[in-house]
Amino acid sequence: MAHPKRRSSNSRTGKRRTHWKLSRPAFSECPNCGQPRRPHRVCSNCGQYNGREVTEGESV
Repeated sequence: MAHPKRRSSNSRTGKRRTHWKLSRPAFSECPNCGQPRRPHRVCSNCGQYNGREVTEGESV
């Protein structure tokens, strides 16, 4: 089985891992209250999803 002859340095390892980045989560505007919310999830402000109230949100 192949194995490295020399230890790879921290900078070489870092160069290889430069593309391991986190992406920002997507947000869309709630059509009911206008607050930003994650897509396909209940709005945490008003409690609405797909035009109907799913949970009781904060009083607006």
